[in-house]
Amino acid sequence: MGLLDKLRGKKADERPDEREEAPPVPVKDKITAEERVVRPKPAPAVTVRQVPSTENVQRPAERRTSEGPIVCKDGIGRPAPEPRRVPVQPQTSKGPVAAEKKSSPRPAARHTGPVTRPPSANAGSIDERTEEVGIIYGNVGTSTFSCRATAHMERSEYIMAEHEDCGKVLCQVGNLIRKTDLSLEKTLDMSRHTDIQEIISAQVDVVGYRDDRGLLQVPRTTFSAGKPVFKANDALIQSVLGLRTKEKSGAYIGLLHGHGVPVYLDINDLLGRHACILAKTGGGKSYMSGDIIEELMKHHVTCMIIDPHGEYSAMRDIGRPGDSRFGVVPRGYEDHINEFTISKNTDGLSKPLRFTLKTLEAREILELTRTNDIRAHLPSLRKAIDHLRERQDSYSVRELIDILYKDEDNKNPMLITELEYLDEIGIFATRGNRVDELIEEGKTTIINLKGVPPDIQELVVRRLGTLMFEMRKLGAVPPMMLIIEEAHNYCPQQGTAISSRALATIASEGRKFGLGLMVISQRPAKIDKNVLSQCGTQIILKVTNPNDVKAIASSVEGLTPGMTEDIQTMPIGIAMVVGAGIQAPLLVDVRPRESRHGGTGVKVLSEDD
Repeated sequence: MGLLDKLRGKKADERPDEREEAPPVPVKDKITAEERVVRPKPAPAVTVRQVPSTENVQRPAERRTSEGPIVCKDGIGRPAPEPRRVPVQPQTSKGPVAAEKKSSPRPAARHTGPVTRPPSANAGSIDERTEEVGIIYGNVGTSTFSCRATAHMERSEYIMAEHEDCGKVLCQVGNLIRKTDLSLEKTLDMSRHTDIQEIISAQVDVVGYRDDRGLLQVPRTTFSAGKPVFKANDALIQSVLGLRTKEKSGAYIGLLHGHGVPVYLDINDLLGRHACILAKTGGGKSYMSGDIIEELMKHHVTCMIIDPHGEYSAMRDIGRPGDSRFGVVPRGYEDHINEFTISKNTDGLSKPLRFTLKTLEAREILELTRTNDIRAHLPSLRKAIDHLRERQDSYSVRELIDILYKDEDNKNPMLITELEYLDEIGIFATRGNRVDELIEEGKTTIINLKGVPPDIQELVVRRLGTLMFEMRKLGAVPPMMLIIEEAHNYCPQQGTAISSRALATIASEGRKFGLGLMVISQRPAKIDKNVLSQCGTQIILKVTNPNDVKAIASSVEGLTPGMTEDIQTMPIGIAMVVGAGIQAPLLVDVRPRESRHGGTGVKVLSEDD
């Protein structure tokens, strides 16, 4: 061994532990030659939709307007994207990944007729012949959405949309807007053959669907954009709106507007929850009320009508034939009507209406007069009544006046003047009408107040309203409907009427005892809100006064802004109905009258030459 080798061995012996201190490389940290190659990160899944080949697809013609974006021939209102190939849609454990809508443009084609689609497996079966009328687009909510019209669509028409969770949902068309690319500048250079691109957009209100319990519900999640909407068939409309044929307990008032579905009001609900008929002058409120009264008489419901204009006497006569599609046969109701009037000169068809004083206390008699100081006249009138009651069972107003003349009280002359006014009208007599004369079960009593002064009309309404309420509490009269024409005169919102308290009591408590109230008015804003708010059934015809429209909108539940606008533009013969078994407001074509309508206007000039 040479010197160099010895030195090397010596240096190696001086550091014997250095190699042992170096920790061995773990197996997992060792990098092989294959792992030195850099691997790319996995790309995220692409959510695109597979589309058919576009090699032979002709691109839609397009042009740029003077204002706004390019408008395509397909009427969608946006430039058609370049057709492109996309990879096959990736699969997940739950099925194909949903594709973004921008990657699958709708083929550019102008609609040429009704579109039919096969049944949807997710939303229940749809009849193959169901007509597609639009496509949902834009921001979609649970109670409203926008729809592009692909077929004929009318305002207030019922359509059907499929919901992923709820199935078939009934909707109603609201406002319709036709959007075009015709600008003001383009009209300056417009020829007969100018091509105008346009689309129709509809605002749609969701009505709802029936759940497993048969309750009307509204979806709690949104509809899907891009889904089609269809015309609603009669079966779905009847199911969701609850329009069932109820000939035994229903009042037939007409056909659903735009559809051939008959509309019935539940008579039990009509009496139990009160009702109102509201319309402008000449809007058809008396005609509509006549339809309902005819149905009540056919079902032998006891009624009393306060008739200030003498219109309802004509219901005895047979009416003229109307539109055959309603299936109404003209007839008269003479056998169902009893008529009373205050006039002393009554014809053979009506009977005199008289009240007695023996059941009235002194304060009640003073409330029937126009005196403002009841307390001042109360002692002397009470003294006179007690004197007459000691001598006889019944007495007249004239006998009461004679007693007051003998009294030396200085305040009596004013009271005597008021009582003489009541005596002149002839409404009080020694013998009045019995209750069983006024109310006959299964018949309609008409109180004809034509030509009677307004203050006496108020007196009659107060007296009859109080009497019917008390008799129903005792069960002395059958369950009945009290119908008040020109109700704003008898229960005004502002001012006073001696009949207001009686009608307000019936409105708030009458349903407990089987006394229904129907108020009819041409000025909804002038009716006592306490009375109008108690009406669970509202029948509204054309109303144009802004204050009246506001009063209706605040009192009717479920009234959309579009329906509020409909109230002001509805033609004569169409009514908006809600209540009495109808949960959502409906537009109804009012059926023709069976009996003669007595509320027609007077023609000054004859149309004959």
